[in-house]
Amino acid sequence: MNIILLGPPGAGKGTQAAKIVEKFHVVHISTGDIFRKNISENTPLGQKVKQYTEKGLLVPDEITVAMVKDRLSQPDCKAGYMLDGFPRTIPQAESLEVMGEKVDCALNIDCDYALLIDRISGRRMCKECGASYHIKNSPSKEEGKCDKCGGELYQRDDDNEQTVKARLAEYDEKTLPLTEFYKAKGLLLQVDGNGSIEQTTENVYKALTSFI
Repeated sequence: MNIILLGPPGAGKGTQAAKIVEKFHVVHISTGDIFRKNISENTPLGQKVKQYTEKGLLVPDEITVAMVKDRLSQPDCKAGYMLDGFPRTIPQAESLEVMGEKVDCALNIDCDYALLIDRISGRRMCKECGASYHIKNSPSKEEGKCDKCGGELYQRDDDNEQTVKARLAEYDEKTLPLTEFYKAKGLLLQVDGNGSIEQTTENVYKALTSFI
């Protein structure tokens, strides 16, 4: 099964992606993970990507499409995959069709924007080990320090409230139309993501199981 995972920033796509991989045995392809890896390694691609992500803007299609096309050509994708972070625009979705890739369903995790802003702006990451925390939902035992390694916690540049609002506005303009794009093809699965992680996972499992 080839799945496209949709939803606004902070909807919990990364968390639910791991659950989907475990249950449905598909390869998880996250453009965000690939982007961050290149940024941390300061590659030429990472330098280009950083110029956009720091401002809360989408990475240009030509960069993203080339990267995804290369990834989908690898053997492990033949038995099924889940795209997380791609497509993010109608042209990207159309480029996927041009590649000849068959999409079985587009799963959209829907969330209230006020909740999303609180979720994202409260996130903190450890500079040393990468552990993730939230100042309200899952705070560290000692403020500003990682429970696992004692490293300093920080807020990513693209997680501050102003940037989050810019990301949501960008999502509304360029990515939200994908729900109508896939709905018209009879491939859209809508899932409520306003509840707990466990509730959202249950909703995701029900939606995908009913679709198979």
